[in-house]
Amino acid sequence: MPKIYFVDVTNRDGVQTSRLGLAKLQKTLINLMLNDMGITQSEFGFPTTMHELNYLNANLELVERGAITKTKLSGWMRAIASDVETSFSNCPKLQYCNLSQSTSEQMIQGKYLGKKNADDILKMTCEAVECAVDKGAKIIGVNAEDASRSDLNYLIRIASEAKKAGAHRFRYCDTLGYEDPHTTYIRIHELAKATQMPIEMHFHNDLGMAVACSVEGARAALDAGVDAYINTAINGMGERAGNADLVSCLLATLKSAGFKGEKFIDENIDLSKAWQLAKYTAYAFGLPIPINQPAVGNNAFAHESGIHADGALKDRRNYELYDFEELGRGEPEIIETGRMITTGEYGGIKGFRNVYNKLEIEFHDENEARNILELARYANVHTQKPLTESELKFIYHYPDIAAKVMTVSPFYEPAGELEKRLQKESGEQPAKIV
Repeated sequence: MPKIYFVDVTNRDGVQTSRLGLAKLQKTLINLMLNDMGITQSEFGFPTTMHELNYLNANLELVERGAITKTKLSGWMRAIASDVETSFSNCPKLQYCNLSQSTSEQMIQGKYLGKKNADDILKMTCEAVECAVDKGAKIIGVNAEDASRSDLNYLIRIASEAKKAGAHRFRYCDTLGYEDPHTTYIRIHELAKATQMPIEMHFHNDLGMAVACSVEGARAALDAGVDAYINTAINGMGERAGNADLVSCLLATLKSAGFKGEKFIDENIDLSKAWQLAKYTAYAFGLPIPINQPAVGNNAFAHESGIHADGALKDRRNYELYDFEELGRGEPEIIETGRMITTGEYGGIKGFRNVYNKLEIEFHDENEARNILELARYANVHTQKPLTESELKFIYHYPDIAAKVMTVSPFYEPAGELEKRLQKESGEQPAKIV
């Protein structure tokens, strides 16, 4: 029986949220939490981007060490053979990838400006897939950017040819949030039926329908007899109005009228980890969860009107579709109102030891304590936020990985006009900056 799997793209698409972002340590913690929740796959970054490489390779090392076992880490790259070559050279342990190419007439003309046509796009994509196969990729996804505005017959053609070249999945990208649930079902069903490829749903929320379209697209894929992969972002983060929200999509495929009672989703997924994941991601982005956010907002289980309060007290099922305990909610949270000792970039050894003692972590000697203290200091510089318990524990248990994740070597090789300018300016008056 075909199933629904989840590919979370917070660390690839979510971090492209304008004016917001995540530190590499925070991205690493999200990967660990996604794994703890049993999410099928995390699209964890860009293997062609220089500042990502230490983070990417360090996280692949976490896989090797058995710290990440349930969640596959996949890299995103353009469907260009040279990009694939670079990606696998930069990240030799990479096993999963998604190759992206524009497929709509608008994008082909608007981005390539007449330099490429549909046949060129098809050829480039297949060459990229063949390169990924040659590099030993275990699972290769092909992404059709702006699929919702692309000719359906062309999508079927490019998916079929990519499948022959060695691709395993096809990603239907509603890049502009243009699709609606009805047309989504029709197009995905026809695409899945014609290609017999597992289909990924990648929907943006510009019209407020990303979750609905993702779920309806998944239903269409299942009805066509293939697996569905829903792309999500935690708390709906992402470009413009964001991506389909992870927890909302999970609940929709578990609790909605069309899915309730069916066992369609990946059995590894543990919904009780949702609350912790949503809270940490909100903290890391510095963006509070909306009060009315499904499942994890402060008002998701709040009742005030007389009729609702009376009904909920008599039987929670009167006004609650699912239980807050299922999401990992309900435990009291302790907020310190007296003396508080924290550790950060200027923390000392005594306060640092006090913080770790509360986590029930003891250091074996002074060298270990001072090494971890230095890493905690750097981590605070790195995130520019007070460190969470999960971050402090990660630094203690994986200090070498933490150091690698936080290390960025800027690409800087002056050449041409820049080199000339620097040589010229070395003997001149300093430039006025402010």
